[in-house]
Amino acid sequence: MQVRAITIGLALGLAAGHAGACQRPEATRALPPAPGITPAPLPAAAASSPSDGVRAPEDYRERLRPTPYGWPTRASWCVWIEPGATTGPAALWDQRWLGAVAAALASWEQVLPIQRVQEPGQAQILIWRRKPRLQNNRASHGRAELELVEVERSGQWQIEPLVTVAISPGQAQTAIQATALHELGHAFGLWGHSDQASDVMAVSPGAKPLVQLSARDRATLDWLYRQPGLNSGGVRPAAGPALPAPGAN
Repeated sequence: MQVRAITIGLALGLAAGHAGACQRPEATRALPPAPGITPAPLPAAAASSPSDGVRAPEDYRERLRPTPYGWPTRASWCVWIEPGATTGPAALWDQRWLGAVAAALASWEQVLPIQRVQEPGQAQILIWRRKPRLQNNRASHGRAELELVEVERSGQWQIEPLVTVAISPGQAQTAIQATALHELGHAFGLWGHSDQASDVMAVSPGAKPLVQLSARDRATLDWLYRQPGLNSGGVRPAAGPALPAPGAN
């Protein structure tokens, strides 16, 4: 299998849908890194374009960032969650982690088409039970990292997001759920933060973990999924070198 990638410099957090979106692609190739690949803030003009109609005041669209090839969204998502132990000393803690992550995913399933899959190679979002590595010497309980890959499905190439999400098990169960809910928001395309603590995508968590999407979270997501996505006619990069297949290690 060939792999051609673009790694987007994001550590926070519309491709067309496809009937075989949760099957392993026939081939995968990474998009090559390019100067200026870190997405810039959404320009004010784009945030309130006439095609949007009347600007809804209760969202935070202007705080989101696109990629150079469009917004990293999909008509449907395939999600893989790292399995845990079912017997032995680790089983209780692993199953608590899995339950909290599944509850967070269920909240997003209320607003997005999502399918859980059994193999990492089938997914666009991979959720791992691990403490994220330090970033700028700072620790965190969760992190989502975005890569763009070009995959072949039924003889056609298209750009897809590939997101790795790390959720630390070293938290209370409600805190794990809140962390997963936030990081999955990034994974599903909300690459930015709200400036209000009452939103799941707030830049800093409040005193009480949030386990339900706010009206502003939903309104922002609704706006995002009406914007041009990765396969909407933007710049097509040249092929890059071969890389390991997603989920191979």
